[in-house]
Amino acid sequence: LAQRNSWGFVATRAARGQIQGMPYGNCLLLSDGPINNSTGIPFFYVTPKDNTVTDLLKNPMASLTLPEADGNFCRKNVIDPEDPRCARLTLTGQMVTVPPEEVEFAKQAMFSRHPVVRKWPRSYEWFFMKMNIEHIWLQSW
Repeated sequence: LAQRNSWGFVATRAARGQIQGMPYGNCLLLSDGPINNSTGIPFFYVTPKDNTVTDLLKNPMASLTLPEADGNFCRKNVIDPEDPRCARLTLTGQMVTVPPEEVEFAKQAMFSRHPVVRKWPRSYEWFFMKMNIEHIWLQSW
């Protein structure tokens, strides 16, 4: 699921305004590496203008849910991705800024799977994050 998904649902603890301390979620593009070099480690191309990133910069703990929405089983059997028979992978851990020695790999990972992100406005101050996975939960019935 980490290899096949191009997006995931990231949950954080809100760090702002009236919802401070409450759960907050957002869908983000991700890549675990170029197609021929999948690592299982999710990389993200993010902007500090995104509320999710604001949350992560204050508290890096997050969960990432990857649904089998694009998987063969659900599609082949015409089953809704929310059906419990469609697998879901939830990774929890710390979201960290990609260190300089890994930035080139992160670029290859994101840009090879999401070429359009190269054209996103530079004024948004994009940077790379990755999840240091601490726990894995797989729902596969």
